[in-house]
Amino acid sequence: MELRIQEIKNKNIWENFLLNCEEKTFLISWNWGEFNKMMGNKIWRFGIFEKENLISVALVIKIGARRGTFLLVPHGPVIKERKSKKDEILKIFLEELVKTGKKEKADFIRISSIWEINEENIKIFKDLGFREAPIHIHPEITWELDISFSEEELLAKMRKTTRYLIRKGEKDSLLKVYQTKDLKNLEIFNQLYIELAKKENFVPFPKKYLENEFLAFLSDNQISLFFSQYKDDILAGGMFIFWQKIGFYHHGASIKKYPSVPASYLLLWEAIKEAKKRGCEKFNFWGIAPIFDSKHPWAGLTLFKMGFGGQKKEYLKTQDFPLSKKYWLNYFIEKLRKIKRGF
Repeated sequence: MELRIQEIKNKNIWENFLLNCEEKTFLISWNWGEFNKMMGNKIWRFGIFEKENLISVALVIKIGARRGTFLLVPHGPVIKERKSKKDEILKIFLEELVKTGKKEKADFIRISSIWEINEENIKIFKDLGFREAPIHIHPEITWELDISFSEEELLAKMRKTTRYLIRKGEKDSLLKVYQTKDLKNLEIFNQLYIELAKKENFVPFPKKYLENEFLAFLSDNQISLFFSQYKDDILAGGMFIFWQKIGFYHHGASIKKYPSVPASYLLLWEAIKEAKKRGCEKFNFWGIAPIFDSKHPWAGLTLFKMGFGGQKKEYLKTQDFPLSKKYWLNYFIEKLRKIKRGF
């Protein structure tokens, strides 16, 4: 198989290729690349061709940090055909990454793959010199729901408690869910988000990050904010991306001013219904904890997401390829950080 790699500059070529790929998330989308450019990151969009046939793509982002600069590949490379020789594709891709990394003075390469976790895929990365990263940047375990069924069928497949709380929310005349694409309302979400971060003791994304993400996808009508309001209080909010027939629950936040009001349940149900209206066939709840780890910081959130029905999808662990000795300083700092956070 004779392969060649080159940058792709045309949005239609990129997005049309991904339309025909089964395994993908918005982290490989054209607009996620645009978002990263807005954040000041240098990016490359690489395509691998067999003769004139595009068979794989990968977005590459240069991340600059005090502890080391690295090239990040989020949820890639995406390969069109499952039977393609993944080892050959990854090998030629790695060669280009090493060349780019040295030119950009990067200390390592980090691939957050969307490949299924199995012995074959683990071996492909290991044989090329990759090692398991000390932390992950993007979800390695997600929860996904087939929403091609009717609303009644989806409700029937939910956990009994989840279905009950949605019905309860629908009957409460004081509880309303509304959708908005107005950037001004992002401030409302950001306040919820900051409040949640203080309570749960995590570092939130900066407001500029949320703004740029919203604007990057807004131009193609691929993003919306949802809010649950009870009386005069906003109790829950979420940022949802709708891309290539998949809905994504990317950011969420809530407060428990009225613990008995199922604000988050109704909000998520309305977002799922919106995804169906937009022609989506799947709904991705984004990251979850290992299902049987009750001590994990995300255990409660995971139970909440699983209640809507669906199935777990587990990807290959994030992989690193060192390019300089500085990588090892980064490795031990990240390892320590992971332990402190309880993951």
